Amino acid sequence: MSNLTNNNAGPPSTKFRLDKHNGKLFGVCSGLANWSGVDALVWRLGFVVCTLLGIGFPILIYLAIALIAD
Repeated sequence: MSNLTNNNAGPPSTKFRLDKHNGKLFGVCSGLANWSGVDALVWRLGFVVCTLLGIGFPILIYLAIALIAD
């Protein structure tokens, strides 16, 4: 099976928190990875693909999460 799971040893977290230590920009995708159990690369690719395809407002959603979350 491919490496689509989070690299953390424990189960996914029940509370969403930004992961600024492992994050690239604001830690949104790393936080989503910790929360959902899906690798951060999948979240990053999802945001990029949605942005390039023009589906919704992924950049605004990303920034809203970055500003609202702890």
